[in-house]
Amino acid sequence: MTEDIREKQISRIVIDGYKSIETCDLKLNRLNVLIGANGAGKSNLISFFKLIGRIIDEQLQLAVGESGGPDSVLHFGRKKTERLKGELYFGNNGYKFSLVPTQDNRMMFEREALWWNVHGEWRAKSGHFESYIEDQKNKTNIYHYVIPAIMSWTLYHFHDTSSTATVKQIHNIGDNEYLRQDARNLAAFLYRLKQQHESHYKRIVKTIRLVAPFFGDFHLRPTVTNPERIQLEWVEVGQDEPFTASALSDGTLRFICLVTVLLQPDEFMPATILIDEPELGLHPYAINVLANLIKSTAIEHQIIISTQSVELLNEFTVEDLIVVDKIKGSSHFSRLNVEKLATWLEDYSLGELWKKNLIGGRPNR
Repeated sequence: MTEDIREKQISRIVIDGYKSIETCDLKLNRLNVLIGANGAGKSNLISFFKLIGRIIDEQLQLAVGESGGPDSVLHFGRKKTERLKGELYFGNNGYKFSLVPTQDNRMMFEREALWWNVHGEWRAKSGHFESYIEDQKNKTNIYHYVIPAIMSWTLYHFHDTSSTATVKQIHNIGDNEYLRQDARNLAAFLYRLKQQHESHYKRIVKTIRLVAPFFGDFHLRPTVTNPERIQLEWVEVGQDEPFTASALSDGTLRFICLVTVLLQPDEFMPATILIDEPELGLHPYAINVLANLIKSTAIEHQIIISTQSVELLNEFTVEDLIVVDKIKGSSHFSRLNVEKLATWLEDYSLGELWKKNLIGGRPNR
């Protein structure tokens, strides 16, 4: 792992007062697997990363408004929680902020600052409504350790495979700089890989065939009516008539998106990859292949996933897990004690221990 990649990975995250998360102080590894019951708070942790991205993009008020206002963002609303606090650490550098609700249903920065372990906070500011961090770009080197790291992480979401899903639509062939969060530019991105990164492209196709043996190849070409547009097409083994993405099962299409994320060239790979329930709609064998891809990618890149799949959980180790429990309305995040589970793991898999409620992360009555 290069020093640049390591510095862009999140080493610790602190959250106070966000949705179901009353308080959370969590160290993050290269591979982090969130397990827990429905409504435990896994998705809220992942959505916090999305909020940070909106803050850095100076879209805080828009994000709060889209969420339903401050009372939908704060833990049980402003009557229960006075402020939302967040801290992100990337080794020796970090970013801190606290937000308070206003009478006109906005959220104001009570404090915002970059942080360095030698001198602490750098020029903290308060009373503003959108992030001031971009103003620090040419004033401190801390910016260059923290903000590119935040901008480089990506939250992928491939749940929508309906007829109107963006991944199935015609799109600009030049939209290929990176794979978008919902894979809406998948055809354009694969087209670029085939032309400029053929070895990676071939690995993607070969891996898809492990799960979908009928899959021959992608049929990537500009549309007949407009050479600036492209649509995801593919052919079956031994056939030359192309099909659109609509002819793929939901699980196969999601698997194609996931494989493209995990096997893309390093120059396009986010430093931190976040995926909410990647197992959705996948066959058990596809889950096994997916898990191996995740573990391989996590050697160099940071991955945070949430799952409710026993099959997927069985592919990881105790050290990878973060157990999420809902206790008295609040989400609690914890790492497991490896030594205490060693005897149990001699006879049971992690998934079996989870189903037996020996590691937490199950519904509380």
